Amino acid sequence: QVQLVESGGGLVQAGGSLRLSCVASGRTASSHAVGWFRQAPGKERQFVAAISRSGSSTYYADSVRGRFTISRDNAKNTVYLQMNSLKPEDTAVYYCAADGRGTVLGPLLAEDMDYWGKGTLVTVSS
Repeated sequence: QVQLVESGGGLVQAGGSLRLSCVASGRTASSHAVGWFRQAPGKERQFVAAISRSGSSTYYADSVRGRFTISRDNAKNTVYLQMNSLKPEDTAVYYCAADGRGTVLGPLLAEDMDYWGKGTLVTVSS
């Protein structure tokens, strides 16, 4: 069992930055790949970024590539999402999720994820 807790969301002006954190607990937490997803009001949950269990592989959605950076510190069981040059369309609840397969070869699918956090709200004002 893996528990995930997100933090770091908030209100920021367009062009600003935020860093989200996802702290994992559980014996096998470091063996999981971790993905960030987001869901805006009235829209489906969408993939944002993913990182493999070792941190050697990452993948980004086209909409955030070049602006967001995912990283992890396995010693702290924490995955980060650094978000720069934020846009109003980035406004959403951001969720982290864990995938027991551990690898990242492309975008992760929400239906393949084994564990989810409860989310943190990011609001970008124009």
